[in-house]
Amino acid sequence: MFAGGFAMIFGIYYLRTRQNLAMIEKGMNPKEFANRPAPYKNLKWALLLIGAGVGLFLAYLLDNYALPAQIDKFGHRGDENVPIYFSLIAIGGGLGLFGSYKIEKQWWDENKDKV
Repeated sequence: MFAGGFAMIFGIYYLRTRQNLAMIEKGMNPKEFANRPAPYKNLKWALLLIGAGVGLFLAYLLDNYALPAQIDKFGHRGDENVPIYFSLIAIGGGLGLFGSYKIEKQWWDENKDKV
């Protein structure tokens, strides 16, 4: 586990260094790339969490009302609808990130000259 963590940190540092060297070779300034504005960072997180929450809520509604689970002879409820939770959370979060991307791209296209 320690070796895996060390390899991951080393790999990130190594790839970042290679990226900076490649940018210098092409005549770009790596500091300008790192200091690009991120005007909608909080919006991205908000839409991601809202989308995941809506997905979780829809999964709950589907699980309890649209796709009721079978109850066995001992009175236990089955867990065959569990994948719905994971899939709808992922779909909702993805839709939130897509919405954030569209809003940020629209802002970026309008303010290209100012940045």
